[in-house]
Amino acid sequence: MRVDLFDFELPPERIALRPASPRDSSRLLVALGPESLDDRIVRELPQILRAGDVLVFNDTRVIPAQLEGTRGEAKIGATLHKRIDLRRWQAFIRNAKRLREGDRIAFPHKVAAIAEARHPDGSFTLAFEGDEPVETLLERAGRMPLPPYIAGKRPTDERDKSDYQTIFAREDGAVAAPTAALHFTPELLDSLDAAGIVRETLTLHVGAGTFLPVKAEDTADHAMHAEWGRVDRATADRLNAARAAGNRVIAVGTTSLRLLESAANADGIICPFQGDTSIFITPGYNFRAIDGLMTNFHLPKSTLFMLVSALMGLERMQQIYAHAIDKDYRFYSYGDSSLLIP
Repeated sequence: MRVDLFDFELPPERIALRPASPRDSSRLLVALGPESLDDRIVRELPQILRAGDVLVFNDTRVIPAQLEGTRGEAKIGATLHKRIDLRRWQAFIRNAKRLREGDRIAFPHKVAAIAEARHPDGSFTLAFEGDEPVETLLERAGRMPLPPYIAGKRPTDERDKSDYQTIFAREDGAVAAPTAALHFTPELLDSLDAAGIVRETLTLHVGAGTFLPVKAEDTADHAMHAEWGRVDRATADRLNAARAAGNRVIAVGTTSLRLLESAANADGIICPFQGDTSIFITPGYNFRAIDGLMTNFHLPKSTLFMLVSALMGLERMQQIYAHAIDKDYRFYSYGDSSLLIP
């Protein structure tokens, strides 16, 4: 499909630069079926969902994956994307023209890495020096990797260290938050439990590729960056049992959805999964593992807007987004949410 079909006009003031406080006070646009639209609040989820529904969360934790350093006189920016092994990460590089294979990049607080190999997409493998765990080095020298549409409007600060983590975050490795889950609070979880709504977690370490623009003119020519994920057997078994009993599985966030769809076989059975996924979901895709999606509002012409258009239909999503813009919903990572049930 043509990428420009997924474009829309978004007023810049709709981009949220801070999350709502409290988190569950965010607005929630509920889209059920082909026509219904309802303006609600996230904390009303227990009244909107049905007992037995299963919400599937991503428990990845964002690491301080953005680094500023030097190679000689040249300033080099690095955003880690995907772990390769204990000391090596694939990273997107700013000012990459000044970097060659074998160069040493010096970061603050005596942290350094060697640019070992350049990848075809222009990224590099960075091998961090020393014996300390890379996570320890990043805590010293790195900062939270806020999306460019936020970082371009204000500096990262101490608040972002907590604001940009979900309540479920426990598995280190993401360089972008699974933002749909940013809206959940302990009080909301208690209310969901009382309403008989089930929670499951999986892990997908979101990479920096999630923010890269689609440069191709046709979706068939766009290549997704791989991300590592895991669904364990016990979780897969419970999800399959829930669907067999007639209950809905609702992914909280496109990251949870993409991993569930990667783990599902042709018969819609969710299997244990551990490894990389580069699944790219566009209109025409046959969903196998999920019955709905809770997600924030996404960028024009992004792979995530393509995904929600695959779930609901492009014309329907254009209607939903036009409503959201007209009603002053807040967009992107720190913005409001939607519940999409086809």
